[in-house]
Amino acid sequence: MVRHSPETKSKAKRPAVKVAVAVMLTVAIAGALWVPIYAHSLPKLGDFPFFYWYQLILVPVTAILCWLCYLLLRTKPAAPTVPAARHREGARR
Repeated sequence: MVRHSPETKSKAKRPAVKVAVAVMLTVAIAGALWVPIYAHSLPKLGDFPFFYWYQLILVPVTAILCWLCYLLLRTKPAAPTVPAARHREGARR
């Protein structure tokens, strides 16, 4: 059985967040793996054919999409728990 660390909140993410993350990662992966999208040389940007500048643009776009997915899925650490006796002692002062 898996036990979660007490330091992190194990709040379940909403299904809409998971769907958004899945779509963003699918776009990032499909953009590189679906070759017919970029398997031609026209239009050119300067001396670079479409294939090269598409790949150069895809790298930062994929990095940004992965970063957004990370932000959507990360969990915040739980607040430190204060023992009850220590908490009462501080209230008396």
